[in-house]
Amino acid sequence: MTLKAIQATSTSRNGVGTFILQCKRLDFHYCDWAGSSRGMNLFLQNNLPRFAASHPSIEIHVSPRPHRHPVIRGHFINGTQHSICVRNLAKEHVLQKAEILRDMSGEKARRVRGGKVVGSLNEGTRGVWSPFHGAKAPSFEG
Repeated sequence: MTLKAIQATSTSRNGVGTFILQCKRLDFHYCDWAGSSRGMNLFLQNNLPRFAASHPSIEIHVSPRPHRHPVIRGHFINGTQHSICVRNLAKEHVLQKAEILRDMSGEKARRVRGGKVVGSLNEGTRGVWSPFHGAKAPSFEG
């Protein structure tokens, strides 16, 4: 009788085993006629092929939007979208805005106010502190 080993696979958590970019698609909207799209048009001609080749996991869409300002829209795996207007920006700055969208998580920006700053899946090993733990306080009786 032969025994077959059970193949154990662990559930992956983002950032533990491999990193998955949260941005799944970038849409570049531009206008051929307007002067505010000059930097976007130069970016699309010069920098976009290199940017797309270095990030094969991100789907790139380029579409004209006549008589409107240029916009980069990021679509994320959690279903959210974020748009950044790149009107009158140079091609280097358009690249920086595309990298900002690439590196975003897609979540809304939240303010951290006190409380539990670090979120973890595992409880602390020392437990929750209480003033009633530990040695008894010294008494100051004379």
